[in-house]
Amino acid sequence: MKIKNVEIKAQCHDPQGKRDILITQGARYIGRDHQIDTYYQTPHGRLKLRRGNIENALIAYTRENVRNPKLSDVLLYKTYDAASLQEILDRTFDRQIVVDKTRDIYFIDNIKFHVDDVQGLGTFVEIEAIDEAERFGEDELRKQVTQYMKILGITHEDLLTHSYSDMIPEHS
Repeated sequence: MKIKNVEIKAQCHDPQGKRDILITQGARYIGRDHQIDTYYQTPHGRLKLRRGNIENALIAYTRENVRNPKLSDVLLYKTYDAASLQEILDRTFDRQIVVDKTRDIYFIDNIKFHVDDVQGLGTFVEIEAIDEAERFGEDELRKQVTQYMKILGITHEDLLTHSYSDMIPEHS
């Protein structure tokens, strides 16, 4: 499945406060997912296998490392046999890094919210305005992210530029 989204990742100093705001905004709580993301060396973009109790997928994506809402081009393959897929990937590609996190997942319409506790890094919040069917333009997706940044009290100074996979080696 090909997806475009605009997203942010930010430091989260009050995870329960963010969860409470999402619920008061009418967010649908999907659940808490323990996710292991295995990143593989690739010549272009990023490739990760996500293994969780809710989400399991092979994800290839490109995204700029900027401290603003950023556009991501995503190819997503949902799998029900992540263990076999991981064996294939491990035989084919070199592993880059493994990210271990617990993620609370929420949705409001096409917008997905995560409150993440990332092993070795801390707590973060993510907002993804998702366009799976080319219903929204990039400007509309950016507007949605900016709106929820304000609602959740996320400032520009809270925003992060890089993926968790980039941040872990700096803190190991």
